[in-house]
Amino acid sequence: MHMINTSEILETLSMIDHQKLDVRTITMGISLLSCISEDEDKLCANIYDLITRRAENLVKVGREIERDYGVPIVNKRISVTPAALVTGAIKHPVKVARALDRAAKTAGVDFIGGYSALVQKGMTEADRRLIESIPEALATTDLVCSSVNVGSTRAGINMDAVRLMGDVVKQTAANTAASGGLGCAKLVVFCNAVEDNPFMAGAFHGPGEGDCAVSVGVSGPGVVKVALEGVKGASFDEVAETIKRTAFHITRVGQLVAREASRRLNVPFGIVDLSLAPTPAVGDSVAAILEEMGLEVCGTHGTTAALALLNDAVKKGGVMASSHVGGLSGAFIPVSEDIGMIQAAERGALSLEKLEAMTCVCSVGLDMIAIPGDTPAETVSAIIADEAAIGMVNNKTTAVRVIPAPGKVVGDSVEFGGLLGHAPVIPVRGFSAAEFIHRGGRIPAPLHSLRN
Repeated sequence: MHMINTSEILETLSMIDHQKLDVRTITMGISLLSCISEDEDKLCANIYDLITRRAENLVKVGREIERDYGVPIVNKRISVTPAALVTGAIKHPVKVARALDRAAKTAGVDFIGGYSALVQKGMTEADRRLIESIPEALATTDLVCSSVNVGSTRAGINMDAVRLMGDVVKQTAANTAASGGLGCAKLVVFCNAVEDNPFMAGAFHGPGEGDCAVSVGVSGPGVVKVALEGVKGASFDEVAETIKRTAFHITRVGQLVAREASRRLNVPFGIVDLSLAPTPAVGDSVAAILEEMGLEVCGTHGTTAALALLNDAVKKGGVMASSHVGGLSGAFIPVSEDIGMIQAAERGALSLEKLEAMTCVCSVGLDMIAIPGDTPAETVSAIIADEAAIGMVNNKTTAVRVIPAPGKVVGDSVEFGGLLGHAPVIPVRGFSAAEFIHRGGRIPAPLHSLRN
């Protein structure tokens, strides 16, 4: 057993006090499979009752752990079984979204994720109904987050679902135009989605999970940045070792909080996700880490190599600190949520194409990127297809969370507030992909998917 000594405790306290180390989220995953009913009202009542019962003490326990250990816990969240798996017998799945929203508000959490469908190989009628209801669901709820998995390394890419999601993203933006297209900030399109991700907006409680689990997502870009300030001019070998040691400390904090939450809630411990999740606050930026390695600005040549080193070192350090590392675990690059990314985009150093290249080596994908409001649905679909292809071929999770900001053009900015920050609208290619997207069908799985 790893014994924590006094110097480690003092070092961790310094990380919390001065370097913005926090636990970004405690997320309780809840299976809804026991709630299934052919009666819409009964299904919604079952879901509300189960969630409010299971998560009754989640926020209270989170606050107690914050107080007892001095570790800030920024969000308390719930994830549920992908809703399309429980709405097969009903005609109006949006009623379930509203039941989820009511339950989340009663429980006092920040977000609830799982208004989701898994359609990497094909779509059931229930899947299609749920996907088509997403724009209305996100416009008429406050805390609900939605995700759709359109591809995987084993199944290929469902291009019918990709085409549909372009329309869904555009309609969601239109339905929430008064808030700058905020609904799109709560909608993620995945390839190779994971079942135990505690981070929003893509969290759901996978079909392979148990009845209930509690997982933790830690963060700490500021801690890594400060650690690298101590090795200026050193070789990349030393940079990697420094990041690994820092990630170990960060993950130990997450492991402690997850174990304690599990014990106090009497719910199984799921995983620690050790992703470096930035915020718009100064000193809490992944871009700043990359620049600390010697780049003039994030997005210049060398950025992808720096991010690859960071992502790998974070995983290697974190995996030694917890027996159950999971989720996405690495570095996130959400543009609107990272002050360094925002500034790089405003300076013209970060393009959509450069961000896409960076997603080949980071933990997720094109995240919280504002694009012009008049971007065609087929172009949004094509962006999703490109990102899904990266995930499929590289056997990794990729995702798209773009906001076609209604009425906005390149050079404008969209304000979301809170952890979601603000995003400069960046250009997309003006050439059409409509004919490509309207072919439909499936892009076959790559040869290396045949692993058996």
